[in-house]
Amino acid sequence: MVDLKGQYQHIKERVDSSIMNVIETTAFVNGPEVHEFQKELEQYLDVKHVIPCANGTDALQIAMMGLGLKPGDEVITADFTFAATVEVIALLQLTPVLVDVDPISFNIDVEAIKKAITPKTKAIVPVHLFGLAANMDEIMAIAKEHNLYVIEDNAQGIGADYISKNGTTKKTGTIGHVSSTSFFPSKNLGCYGDGGAIFTNDDDLAHIIRGIVNHGMYVRYHHDVVGVNSRLDSIQAAVLRAKLPHLDNYNTARKKAAQKYSDVFKGHKHIITPTGCGKCSETSFENCNCHVFHQYTLRIINSDRDALVNHLSEKGIPCGVYYPIPLHLQKAYKDERYNEKDFAVTNQLIEEVISLPMHTELDDEQIKYITETIINFVTK
Repeated sequence: MVDLKGQYQHIKERVDSSIMNVIETTAFVNGPEVHEFQKELEQYLDVKHVIPCANGTDALQIAMMGLGLKPGDEVITADFTFAATVEVIALLQLTPVLVDVDPISFNIDVEAIKKAITPKTKAIVPVHLFGLAANMDEIMAIAKEHNLYVIEDNAQGIGADYISKNGTTKKTGTIGHVSSTSFFPSKNLGCYGDGGAIFTNDDDLAHIIRGIVNHGMYVRYHHDVVGVNSRLDSIQAAVLRAKLPHLDNYNTARKKAAQKYSDVFKGHKHIITPTGCGKCSETSFENCNCHVFHQYTLRIINSDRDALVNHLSEKGIPCGVYYPIPLHLQKAYKDERYNEKDFAVTNQLIEEVISLPMHTELDDEQIKYITETIINFVTK
């Protein structure tokens, strides 16, 4: 699914020397590599504050802690996403409110958000799922109308652009009040272990979060807020510094691979290919940056998706089903408040979606083998 070894070969010298430098200087935690990575990522994203932390799940939890959300406050997010998004809501004793997604983008349905708002609602968490920017214009407008926070879950979308209706372009993760991301190895910008970060343009919020990630300390042994221990270690920061200058090229390679997939599958009666924004629809993924393809996810219709998964495995082709069970049906998050009729799209997607190999090292021969294998199976 992800060729990290092939990617490493292109940056081996920089990565190896950077890691050895950390080891030789023994600045393992919160060292110079962390501070330099923070500055470089702030510049890349054009955001005022990047606060590195230990992983993407911590990043989302800390973002919510920084906003001062209280037990019982309702937080609206998508039903069709990885469990970490709702996990942190539950851990903080907030009330998760799961809503359906759009069948085309797979991102949170803005009309469903509107219907879910109550006097207890305090925040919305849009997920830029699979690397496609969510509808941030509408989400920010809803938040403004109801005085809500917007916490972007950008774990799968780093490097993607969102083009507003007014023509301005911003990186995903820099539009809401605060954002979180993950540097898990398989991400578009991934380290060689766990890592994450929080982004915000709010000076006061950034100050609070910097204390939270470090045991609530701003001055050593002075604990001003309740915090956690969540710091990005220097070796992971060194790897990320080596990769960051290549991020746009990595995303371009993913978009090219996605376009090649889609060109082959286009118009097939059993296959629905991913989409992007209007600009993508008119030209191609390569000419737009709204989708950075953390995953390339098909919908298999009027055919047996699960049988296809088994067939691909037999042919030596990795694939993934993201996600096989909606969050509202997970044992940990079931709630009698939910009505199955409100999750029609999610319940359909879990039966249809399949994600194909997607990474920077995909070549034409691999894509040809993958696409031919799929088409031959679904057209039997």
